[in-house]
Amino acid sequence: MKIDELLRQYARGERNFSGVYLHEVHLLEAELEGANLFEADLIGANLSRANLSRANLTKANLSQANLIGADLSGADLSGAILVGTKLHQADLTRANLIKADLTRANLSQVNMIDADLSRAILCETDLHGANLYGVNLRRAILNQADLIGCNLTRADLAGADLIGATLTRADLTEALLSAADLDGASLLGANISEINLAGAALDGAIMPDGTTYEEFQRGL
Repeated sequence: MKIDELLRQYARGERNFSGVYLHEVHLLEAELEGANLFEADLIGANLSRANLSRANLTKANLSQANLIGADLSGADLSGAILVGTKLHQADLTRANLIKADLTRANLSQVNMIDADLSRAILCETDLHGANLYGVNLRRAILNQADLIGCNLTRADLAGADLIGATLTRADLTEALLSAADLDGASLLGANISEINLAGAALDGAIMPDGTTYEEFQRGL
């Protein structure tokens, strides 16, 4: 489907564009609120500052797409492929990203308050300065992820893989990290007030005071 035709149909009230092929298209600042883009091919698409709030992007392929500053609040991205996608400063408030693949995506300064990323893949993902207040990251894979300066207050990271993740200066107040794997992770300067680390693995982890977990334990 050509872009002009899609936008004309949307303007007429059509919302079902499931399976549409939009490879490398330019939809800068497009208004697609509530659109059904189930299993759409959006590889390399430019959706910078687009309005995709409440859109259905389940199982859509958004690899290498540009979603910088896009509004994806309340959108359904469960099972979506977002490998290498640019989501800098995007709004993903209360978005559904269950089992989504965000490997090496740029999510720096993103707003993901109360989003659901349970079992999502975020290997080597850039989440520098992201607002992840109350986010569900239960059993998510975040190994080698950049979580520097993140707000993870009241986040659920139970059973998450955080091996080698960088949580320097992150706010983990009241976060749940029970049974999480933090081997080799850095928590230097992080706020771990009222954190739940029951059963968590912390071998070689750097604690907020700069000591290793083993040294930290001995100092208690």
